[in-house]
Amino acid sequence: MKKKFKNIEEVVGPLMLVNQVEGATYNELVEIEQANGEIRQGKVLEVKDDKAIVQLFTSSIGLQVNTSTVKFKGKAQELGVSPDMIGRFFDGMGRVRDGGPEIVPHKYMDINGLPINPAAREFPTRFIQTGVSTIDGLNTMVRGQKIPIFSMSGLPHAEFAAQIARQAAVTDGKEFAVVFAAMGITNDEADFFIKDFTKTGAISRSVVFINLANDPTLERISTPRMALTAAEYLAFELGMQVLVIMTDITLYAEALREVSAARKEIPGRRGYPGYFYTDLATLYERAGCIKGNPGSITQIPIVTMPEDDKTHPVPDLTGYITEGQINLSRDLNKKGIMPPVDVLPSLSRLKDSGIGEGKTRADHSGVLNQLFACYAAGKEAQDLAQILGESALSDLDQKYVKFASEFENKFINQGFYTNRTIIETLDIGWELLRIIPRNELKRIKQVHLDLYYDSK
Repeated sequence: MKKKFKNIEEVVGPLMLVNQVEGATYNELVEIEQANGEIRQGKVLEVKDDKAIVQLFTSSIGLQVNTSTVKFKGKAQELGVSPDMIGRFFDGMGRVRDGGPEIVPHKYMDINGLPINPAAREFPTRFIQTGVSTIDGLNTMVRGQKIPIFSMSGLPHAEFAAQIARQAAVTDGKEFAVVFAAMGITNDEADFFIKDFTKTGAISRSVVFINLANDPTLERISTPRMALTAAEYLAFELGMQVLVIMTDITLYAEALREVSAARKEIPGRRGYPGYFYTDLATLYERAGCIKGNPGSITQIPIVTMPEDDKTHPVPDLTGYITEGQINLSRDLNKKGIMPPVDVLPSLSRLKDSGIGEGKTRADHSGVLNQLFACYAAGKEAQDLAQILGESALSDLDQKYVKFASEFENKFINQGFYTNRTIIETLDIGWELLRIIPRNELKRIKQVHLDLYYDSK
C-alpha cells in the first residue's frame, strides 16, 4: 500500500530523514513530490523506529523540505523487461538513452533479484568462446561461470571488454546475448562503447547500461543490478545464453563506500563498509545455470586495482567469490602486445569442465598444460640470460627463450579486432610447440603428438 508523509526533518547531501513513518521497509522505492508538481525519486536505506533515511537518486538542490510530500511506494526498485531490450542503450536507472521509443515491458522485476537455491544450481560444463586465445585456449570459460579481469590504471581494459562483447559466442547454436554495464565512465568512454557497439553490429544482440561519472552515486549502485535483472530475464525466462560484462567494479565499490560514509556507518578495511563482501556476493552469485532451465548467465566483471595492488579489498574479495581471474600486464602493454593478458598468474578454475572431445577438441587439455609449462620455462630462461648472457644458455634453453618470444608475439598478441575460433587457437598452439623438441612435450598424449606435432 502506498503511504504519504510530510514529516521531512532534514536533508544532508543526497540523504533525507523522514520522521513519523509507518510501515517503511529497506530498499523500498520513494517518490518526493514538491508543491510545483516536480517529482524526485529515492529509496529507503535504513529504518529505525518511526524514522526512515532515504537516499535520493538525484541531487537534493532546490528541494523544498517544508512543502514536499514523501510517498512510499510499497515495493523495491524494479526494471521493466521485454525481449525488445536487445539492441538498446539504457542509463543506470533503466531509462532509454538512445533516443528510440520507450520499451513496453512484458513484466516488472525487482532489481535486487532472488538468490538461486544451491540445490537447484547445475554445475557449469558448457564452453563459451570469446575469440581471445589467452582465454579460450588457456583459461577457458564455461557458461554459468564468473571470472573477473584484473586490470590496472591506464591499461586498455575498455577495449578488451568491447572485444569480448563483440566476439563472444556459443558453439552449439543456442540463442546468445550480451548484457553490458558500464559504471562511472567518462563521456569519452561512453562515446567509445556506443560507437563500437553500433559500428561493429554488436548492439544487435546486446543490452547496454551506461552510468556516467557525473551521474548520481545511487545510480551507480543500481546499474549492475539493472544489468543482472535484464540478464536473468533473458536467461531464465527466455532461455538464452547470456554473458554479462561489468566495468568497472572498483568504481561501483567507491560509490558504495561514499553511501556508507554518508550514513556514518562504521568503516571496514580502507573505509569500505563491513558488508562489502556480502554486497559483492549479491552481484557475483547471480551468475549460474539452473537445473531444467536451458538458459545461463556468465559474468566477466572488470576490476581496476588501485595502485596496482592485488591485495586491495576490491580485487581481494572479488577473487574469493569468483572462479579464477584474467590478469592484464603493464609489461606486455609496454611491448605493444594486445590484449596484454598475463598468462602465468591467470586462472580459470572451471576450465577442465569445459574442454575436450565434444566441447572444444580432444587435444585441448594437453596443449593447454604444455603451453603453460613451456612459457614458464621460457620466462625462466629469459631471466637467466639477463644474468649470465645468452651464450651461457644450453641449446634447449635457447629454444625455450625463442618459444616465449614467439608465444607472446603470435599467441597472446592478436589485437582487439581479431576473432579466433578455438580450433584456430589450438592450431597456433601446435605451431609454437614445434619449436620445442618432441621428447620435451611430456604433458601431451602420444596419440595427439602423432596427429598434430608431426602433421607438418
